[in-house]
Amino acid sequence: MARIGFIGLGNMGGGMAANLAKAGHQVRAFDLAEPALARAEEAGCTRAATAAAAATDAEFVVTMLPAGRHVLSVYQDQVFGAVPADALLLDCSTIDVASAKAVGAAATAKGLAMVDAPVSGGIAAANGGTLTFMVGGEDENFARAEPILNAMGKAVIHAGKLGSGQAAKICNNMILGATMVATCEAFALAEKLGVDAQTFFDISSKASGQSWSMTSYCPVPGVGPKTPADNGYQGGFAAALMLKDLKLAVEAANVAGASVPMGAAAGALYQAFVNGDDRNLDFSAIIKMLDGTLHRG
Repeated sequence: MARIGFIGLGNMGGGMAANLAKAGHQVRAFDLAEPALARAEEAGCTRAATAAAAATDAEFVVTMLPAGRHVLSVYQDQVFGAVPADALLLDCSTIDVASAKAVGAAATAKGLAMVDAPVSGGIAAANGGTLTFMVGGEDENFARAEPILNAMGKAVIHAGKLGSGQAAKICNNMILGATMVATCEAFALAEKLGVDAQTFFDISSKASGQSWSMTSYCPVPGVGPKTPADNGYQGGFAAALMLKDLKLAVEAANVAGASVPMGAAAGALYQAFVNGDDRNLDFSAIIKMLDGTLHRG
């Protein structure tokens, strides 16, 4: 079993670190929040006093941090100076492609191996060990990372060179954001046209309107498999995080000279939703804004 330093024990990282410990790895974990550290200890991880301490003597370092600036800061200020020369660095954060490439280049300049490995699946998948990892990096680094990532996920896919994992992630979540908006609009319209929500689900989930947002993550309570909609839109993937990913996609499109009108439109709608009081609700809760029930209790 491997010695793993894990940095960032939030809603996603906490479950991921716990699954690594459950798989028998020696996990030395760090987070700025005391409750997160306590939960990690309960899950079988060893507490580290700093990010540098988590990286010391580690064979692998896994990071799960909020944004590119945090990733750059942690690696440059803490990890690079503490980690062994033969360690593999795995950044599982969702950040902009430029930052992913920059931290990867900095790692390479110091003779360190690194992959970017953002995830798809949300909190439930992080806790259940059923995440999908999109990995960017050299073939040999992907081969080393794969067994570690398999302990936290159901699918580990090599997307290409360093930075490709982030590129795949933001493209995937652009699809997700846009299809969720369209799904919410369709349910709201169906209701106003007199079509029962369950009936519409039964039809569309088996017709050409079918999508993951419809069949696996239905935004209507009591319809389809259990989702955050059945829990007051608590848990799941926060609308503020969906907005973050849509902004990353639009920024990347501007740099690449790509046209993403649907992604941009979805981003504008999520911005309007997040500007209210429901930014921490699941992203499927945007149906409340689209069907006019946002301010009705």
